[in-house]
Amino acid sequence: MEAALAAEDPRLVSTLTAKPRTPRSLTIVRGAVLFLIGMITLIVGLVAKYPIVSIGGFILALIGVFGAVSSSSRNSGSVVGGSKSANKKSASKKGKFSDRMQRRWEERN
Repeated sequence: MEAALAAEDPRLVSTLTAKPRTPRSLTIVRGAVLFLIGMITLIVGLVAKYPIVSIGGFILALIGVFGAVSSSSRNSGSVVGGSKSANKKSASKKGKFSDRMQRRWEERN
């Protein structure tokens, strides 16, 4: 069956057997550096009493955090073995949590 699947759709097979991607460290480092530059700019703007500089520093820091976090979640979001819809289908086959607990409670003796 696996050989037939590999012959029919090799791209799907490579997707399902691929290792999960790890976050790119360079993108995370860039986000952290941008965050630090933004925080320094924010503090300098506060000390110099230039609110526009402080706002710009805050925006830089925010962009740095979002860049680092979104790159790691985007790259590590791939799941080996299927999509979210496949996981929901397998969860619905099992039944709801309360139903499973009820079944276990009844079968305990």
